[in-house]
Amino acid sequence: MTALLVVDGANVVGSVPDGWWRDRPAAARKLRDRLVAYGAPGGATLPPGAVEPPLDGPPEVVLVVEGAARDVESVPGVRVVPAEGSGDDKIVELVADRGPERRCVVVTADRELRGRVTALGAEVTGPRAVRP
Repeated sequence: MTALLVVDGANVVGSVPDGWWRDRPAAARKLRDRLVAYGAPGGATLPPGAVEPPLDGPPEVVLVVEGAARDVESVPGVRVVPAEGSGDDKIVELVADRGPERRCVVVTADRELRGRVTALGAEVTGPRAVRP
């Protein structure tokens, strides 16, 4: 079964002070485009130690966006899910709905969100796993 990789867009974009705040939708699109490689056969993989054991094959990649970035669209290889309210709540909903047998990794540095998703059986890794 294909693993699910859920990326906390606001948290990952905000993890590097590279001017993302000037154009949040552009920053989310840049992240989305970088994530395409993770869902492609033979593409990018999470770095060693990000999750143990490593993912077995490319995951389904889901980017959760909120606020000004809500209009960012999906592309082949990355499903973009806009959060109507809290991005954290949408991530928890996706993790809860994935099915108990499906491996799930959430990319975030948010401590509260980490606790919420690990309680549902998800694994967590930090933003560096998907940032250059």
